[in-house]
Amino acid sequence: MIVTEDSLFLNVGERTNITGSARFRNLIKAGDYPTALSVARQQVENGAQVIDVNMDEGMIDGVDAMERFTKLIATEPDICRVPTMVDSSKWEVIEAGLKCVQGKAIVNSISMKEGVDKFVREAQLCRKYGAAVVVMAFDEDGQADNLERRKQICERAYRILVDEVGFPAEDIIFDPNVFAVATGIEEHANYGLDFIEATRWIKQNLPGALISGGVSNVSFSFRGNNPVREAIHAVFLYHAINAGMDMGIVNAGALEVYDEVPELLRERIEDVILNRRADSTERLLEIAGDFAGDGSVKESPPRSGVRCQSANGSPTRSSRASTSSPSPTPKSSVLRSAPAAAARSRSSRGRSWTA
Repeated sequence: MIVTEDSLFLNVGERTNITGSARFRNLIKAGDYPTALSVARQQVENGAQVIDVNMDEGMIDGVDAMERFTKLIATEPDICRVPTMVDSSKWEVIEAGLKCVQGKAIVNSISMKEGVDKFVREAQLCRKYGAAVVVMAFDEDGQADNLERRKQICERAYRILVDEVGFPAEDIIFDPNVFAVATGIEEHANYGLDFIEATRWIKQNLPGALISGGVSNVSFSFRGNNPVREAIHAVFLYHAINAGMDMGIVNAGALEVYDEVPELLRERIEDVILNRRADSTERLLEIAGDFAGDGSVKESPPRSGVRCQSANGSPTRSSRASTSSPSPTPKSSVLRSAPAAAARSRSSRGRSWTA
C-alpha cells in the first residue's frame, strides 16, 4: 500500500483491538483464534485498509497472543493484503508482532513519555524492522491537552526522529490525541478543535508526516447511544480530514456519511466539535435521545467499491496499491469529506508512505 498526495482517508479497523472490542477480547481469552481471524477478515471486507491488532489485557499473555495472531494473519490472503498496525503499550508485545507480520508494519505507538533515550531506542528498533511509527503527543510532562502542547511535542519528536535517528519523514504518523468532547467540563470544550488545528499545523510545518487518531475517543461521552456516536465521528472526520488527517482507527463497518447525518443533529454536533457556543453540550444533550434508536452498533455489509466524490463532484477511487501482491479493490471511507483530503494541497509531502 502506498500513500501519496492523491490518496484518500485510510480506515484503520479497530475491531481486532482487545481493549475496544469485547467480542474480540472474549475470543482471544477463550483461545478461539479461528473466529478471531474472522473479525479481522470482516474489517477488511467492510473497508479497513489497515487492521489494528492490540493484545493488552491483564488476563492473557500479550506476547504469545500477538505472536500467534499475527502469524495466523500472515496465512490468510484476504487479511494480510492490508498492513497490520501492531498496537501495544508494551514494547515486548510490539516486538513480538514485528517479528511475525508480513510486509511493512505500523507500530502504535512510541512517545517521549518515559524520556528521550527510550524514545530514540524504540524508534531505532522500529527502523531496524522497517516499520512506520505512530508517535503520540506525549512527553515527560504528560499528554498534550491543548493546541500549543500538541505543536511543541510533535515538533520536538519530529526533529529527533528526522535529524537524530534518520527516520524517513513519511514513516512518521502523529497522533495529536483525540479526547472526548461534550463532557460538561469547561476545560474540555476545545478538545475537538485543538486536534483539528494541530493537524493543520503539523501538515504545514512538519513536511512528510502523516496524521492519525483514535476516532471513537471523541464520542465517549455518548457511550450507549451509538447512532449519535457515529454521527459525531462523521462530523469530526469531515473537519479533521479537511485539515489534513490521513488515517484514523475506526469501526470500518459503522462509518456514517456526513451528508446523511440529520441536519439538526449535524449542526448541534458541529457546535460541540468546533466549540462554537458556550451551551453547545447542553443543546446536543437536549436532542441526543431523539436519535438514539436502540443504541446498537450499526454494521454495514461488505462493500465492493468506493462511495465518494472528487472535489468537482465526480466519482473517484483511491490510488493505493499493494507492493507485494496484485492490488486489492480499494475501499475508502464513505464520508463525503474524504475527497477533500485528496483535493487539498499537500505540497509539503515530497515522498510517499508505503506499507
